[in-house]
Amino acid sequence: MGSLFRSEEMALCQLFLQSESAYTCVSELGELGLVQFRDLNPDVNAFQRKFVNEVRRCDEMERKLRYLEREIRKDGIPVLDTGENPEAPMPREMIDLEATFEKLENELKEVNSNAEALKRNYLELTELKHILKKTQAFFDEREGSLEAGGQTSLTQNLLPEDSKGPIQLGFVAGVILRERIPAFERMLWRACRGNVFLRQAIIEDPLEDPVTGEQVYKSVFIIFFQGDQLKMRVKKICEGFRATMYPCPEAPADRREMAMGVKTRLDDLNTVLSQTQDHRHRVLVSAARNIRAWMMKVWKIKSIYYTLNMFNLDVIQNGLIAECWIPVANLEDVQLALRRGTEKSGSLPAILNRLNTVEAPPTFHRTNKFTKAFQALIDSYGVATYREINPAPYTIITFPFLFAVMFGDLGHGIIMALFGAWMVWREKPLSAKKTDNEIWNIFFGGRYIILLMGLFSMYTGFIYNDVFSKALNIFGSAWHVRSYNESTIMSNKELTLNPGDVQQYDQYPYPFGLDPMWQISSNKINYYNSYKMKISIIFGIIHMLFGVILSVWNYKFFNKQISIYCEFIPQILFLSCLFVYLVLLVFHKWVWYGAGGDVSVSPSCAPSILITFINMVLMKGYENRPDDDCSPYMYAGQFGFQRFLVVVAVICVPWMLFAKPFLIHRNNKRKQMMVQANGGEGVVEEGGETSTVPHEEHDMSEIMIHQGIHTIEYVLGSVSHTASYLRLWALSLAHAQLSEVLWSMVLSIGLTSGSDGGGGGVVMYFIFAAWASLTIAILVLMEGLSAFLHTLRLHWVEFQSKFYSGSGYAFVPFAFETILDQAENAIVET
Repeated sequence: MGSLFRSEEMALCQLFLQSESAYTCVSELGELGLVQFRDLNPDVNAFQRKFVNEVRRCDEMERKLRYLEREIRKDGIPVLDTGENPEAPMPREMIDLEATFEKLENELKEVNSNAEALKRNYLELTELKHILKKTQAFFDEREGSLEAGGQTSLTQNLLPEDSKGPIQLGFVAGVILRERIPAFERMLWRACRGNVFLRQAIIEDPLEDPVTGEQVYKSVFIIFFQGDQLKMRVKKICEGFRATMYPCPEAPADRREMAMGVKTRLDDLNTVLSQTQDHRHRVLVSAARNIRAWMMKVWKIKSIYYTLNMFNLDVIQNGLIAECWIPVANLEDVQLALRRGTEKSGSLPAILNRLNTVEAPPTFHRTNKFTKAFQALIDSYGVATYREINPAPYTIITFPFLFAVMFGDLGHGIIMALFGAWMVWREKPLSAKKTDNEIWNIFFGGRYIILLMGLFSMYTGFIYNDVFSKALNIFGSAWHVRSYNESTIMSNKELTLNPGDVQQYDQYPYPFGLDPMWQISSNKINYYNSYKMKISIIFGIIHMLFGVILSVWNYKFFNKQISIYCEFIPQILFLSCLFVYLVLLVFHKWVWYGAGGDVSVSPSCAPSILITFINMVLMKGYENRPDDDCSPYMYAGQFGFQRFLVVVAVICVPWMLFAKPFLIHRNNKRKQMMVQANGGEGVVEEGGETSTVPHEEHDMSEIMIHQGIHTIEYVLGSVSHTASYLRLWALSLAHAQLSEVLWSMVLSIGLTSGSDGGGGGVVMYFIFAAWASLTIAILVLMEGLSAFLHTLRLHWVEFQSKFYSGSGYAFVPFAFETILDQAENAIVET
């Protein structure tokens, strides 16, 4: 848990691995997941590295497995997930895996090609069967017309009027897609100038395309014509429309004989197809049992060789040299993993050396499933600088609390908390379901944040005494109308209650939160406006003050004593003299001024804090009028004390601006003089190191510019950031008012409609459904998202700018767990 407050201490280490044990050692480190390797060959092309052939072999194996997986999913066969995490196979096992995958791929391709050929043959026979069946009616019609002794409309169209003798007509029969029939018919008519006769009939049952597997609808057609020229023209048109032509005998006996042969061949094909499908299904079921384990093995092998390509070759020692970042607390674990790897390979032990470096190490925070989401919020702004204080543990409390200040409603908080609790309760089964729905993944990843935001919103909802814009009267109101008689109450729509009258106010506050009487009072907005604005300023200044206090921990850790005296102290004084004093005025006004007692401390005599603060900055005083019982000051000596605070705040500005550059310049001069006095041999600095030049060269112009920017940013930011926290007040009022509007304009219509009986219940059912839908869609989702984004801004800008630089880079260890998750997510997305 300590690394959550400040990142882990990291060490740059050098690994010497024997060629025989390099694979197994990297495999053990991948299982451990605590080593980040550096690429020692950044200028070498990926195709020129040592293990490029092994990586290509892994890519080929992965391609074959993806092909198998597509075929398995095409048949709807479930992929068995036992939760097993197999170890990375040894290099010699790659040959067996390649042979297995090659055999499965060839067998499946052969089965698929045979099945496609059989399906194509089955389709042709099926179409021929329909042709023989449908065209029988066409031929019967033609023969009946000829026996009747006269020329039919067909012969009248195709033969000239003076023709005599027997009619010799040719015909072409085939099958065409149903949607192409109109265009096909028009083309025949135009190209043959009406000298052909087309008859077509619909095939009712859909036919399966052997290539795509889709169901298509087709029609049988037969075209009668006379002459070879028309025959050639008709065939070309059929080929152009991708119609399939089949031989169709003209004699009825030949057609019946062909139909019987087609039926027999179809029965035989059905048998062969079923056997082929059974064999394909058995192959795929067998592969489905192991495909996930095979895929994980291939991913691990590929990641190992990809990592080995980052190492340098030691030609003399016949080994590999690697550099890596390792957490200091896990150096022993890494050495044990290396020992296991060398024992598996039976080679010489690996050597791990710790290196000295001036390079900034990566930032590593140990997180669990609860703190991971909060750390992700911080890292989205910027990864912490190495060993810099981490805002995440404090964000666990401040983030949901500031969100709840804006989202304070007990009812809406319960909805949000229940949704978060459901995701936490169903965590394991939901995480096992991989999905590419980005919105759901964001919600599920932040399930603990949503749960805490809901719980804190319930708390602030109790404080505001707000449940779907209504109040809870748990302890009984302290306000009464005992001083008014019944006639006064019945004849007046609004009455004023005096808090100084014991008959109207019990002189003690509501036990927890706000009195429910405020929910029905006419000056509710005025009261809530003042109350929420003041608490937003109080929370904002406390939040910023805490951020400034955190900065001193960074200065102490990095031994920056000059920053403590030249930055932290003037910053804390500037903020305290102006804005902490403003908070104290708010509390003083709340405590000192009240109903009853002396007129000088009554609410009517309470000075405006805003005017008081403006006059304080302008150093403007007041004149006491002898005839006025109200004093413009809240306490004795206020004007002099406020002038002193303003003077101290003004002094802090040049203190922040000039003190640090001056001290740095003086220290550089002192070091230069010591070097010259020592004859140029150098001076001994902290840690026993000797240097002949100052430890750090500083350009005074750059230092002054940087310090000026930092000072201006802090001084102006103290004002703008304090005003920025007023968003707590604005969004809280907006949320409460929107909730009240939704209640009064939707749900209250059903409650006050006066409908009785079953009809009123039905109307109320639909009105409540509309109110509940709008509540969830607008007040919970949209308002919740708005409050979330504003809270995020308050942490990223107003809070973290006081102590957090976020200029580091994340520690990304070589871990099989992360690699497998990324690979599986990539499969789900595709």
